[in-house]
Amino acid sequence: MTSLRSGPRPGVRWGETIARIVVILLLAFVIFGPLANLVLWGFAERWYFPSKLPQEFGLTFWGRVFSARGGALGSLGTSVAIACLTVLLTLSVAIPAGYALARLKLPARTLILLIFLLPQAVPNLPVYVNIARVFYELNLNGTILGVVLVHAAHGLVLAVWIASAAFAAIDVSLEEAARNMGASAWRCWTTVTLPIALPGLIASAIFVFLESLDEFTGTYFVGVPDVTTLPLLMFNASMGGNYQIASITAMLLLLPSIAFMLLVERFLKADVLAMIGR
Repeated sequence: MTSLRSGPRPGVRWGETIARIVVILLLAFVIFGPLANLVLWGFAERWYFPSKLPQEFGLTFWGRVFSARGGALGSLGTSVAIACLTVLLTLSVAIPAGYALARLKLPARTLILLIFLLPQAVPNLPVYVNIARVFYELNLNGTILGVVLVHAAHGLVLAVWIASAAFAAIDVSLEEAARNMGASAWRCWTTVTLPIALPGLIASAIFVFLESLDEFTGTYFVGVPDVTTLPLLMFNASMGGNYQIASITAMLLLLPSIAFMLLVERFLKADVLAMIGR
């Protein structure tokens, strides 16, 4: 005796389809709605309440942003320089620390990894206030070095964890084979270990670069008024009611973030992600 299975009724299928479409549209609105508003403000010449769209579009404010008085190019150069220095400082600590945490049998390895998470475990504001006080006594307030040190403190969290995962994902037998063939420890490191771990280290550098490029709070407390980055320029414009200037500056910050995140997706493989925190 055969039993017949009845599939879902057409009404039920239509209901599920409509529900999925509604959820997708809501997610798209939440994600792309603010971006669309950002683009509209970036090209709006005049936009007054209660109009739903700008009354006039143009590129006048783009010219103001990139003019000598606008300061965007100078702020962009400062932001990129600070981000590059932060990456160099962070990786100089993260690479040896990540290798040691991945390969050496440290008795407190988990505790060390948790210590690197401490800057993210407490509110940023009181931390930066106290750092600003200490840096003032050391004459580091208002200097590039002071801002780089603040950015590196947060960048180490990502850099050490990703570097540790990148080295842990390497098959030890590859290094042992190189050593058995007569390679020195340094040659094994430069020709086997480092090239295999390089994609993970590049992804780590990109994360640190983007975090430094977008950092506002630490730069505000340590760098102001002598160090002006793009996030500070955006903040000053928005507080002054210059929403076009603020939107254009935000788009300048958004474009490299999107480009670099596509690179991260290319370099950060599943085997490295699986080893993070182990």
